[in-house]
Amino acid sequence: MKKHIFLLGLIVVFVSCTSQKNSEDFINATSGRYLFNANEILEIYFEDAEMHAKWRGNDNVELLKINDSSFYMKALNEKMLFVSKPKMHIELAPKTEHKGVVYHFKKLKADEKTASEYFKAKEFDKALAAFKEIQAKDSLNASIRERSLNRLGYDFIRNKDYESALEIFKINTHLYPKSSNVFNSLGEAYLLKKDTASAVLNFKKSLSINPENRSSKHLLERLTKN
Repeated sequence: MKKHIFLLGLIVVFVSCTSQKNSEDFINATSGRYLFNANEILEIYFEDAEMHAKWRGNDNVELLKINDSSFYMKALNEKMLFVSKPKMHIELAPKTEHKGVVYHFKKLKADEKTASEYFKAKEFDKALAAFKEIQAKDSLNASIRERSLNRLGYDFIRNKDYESALEIFKINTHLYPKSSNVFNSLGEAYLLKKDTASAVLNFKKSLSINPENRSSKHLLERLTKN
């Protein structure tokens, strides 16, 4: 806590001696969306040549200018450095709490989206590719947890958005092809879409992985009893 207050005090001293206005070249170079983590965006924008950020539902995150390329973000308690080479990105200034980890947030191209944004835009093929890229880099990443994606699918079902449920379950089967449960969920989504043939195929796939999957057993028996 004392360290935090001391750091904040130093920041205030620097800020008081620094104009919050930024050059047009700097504004053009830094404005845009940065990949804060594998599936989350930090957006930098300017009003009256002063920097602002959009992050986690807050459209006006406080950023205090320290010098021409560094800013203090109170919400993170971090000093952010805007680095132009080799490509524009944000780095967090090193500090003890980072334990030697270098935090680097790349600037996205105008047409780039996160996996969740591709999915929301119904660009399902791109969403799958983005989710698979996350998995390739970090198989334990929270944004691709099997249970979380499955839970999201059932949220869609509760809202009667069967198309989105079907697509998120499809993605889950690609990420976790050895999971009986994800194929059972996909089968249920096909059943709600009244695609019985596809539902049967997925219940059979589920049982081929785990013959004791009771939900798949029950639903398959119900669909094939005649």
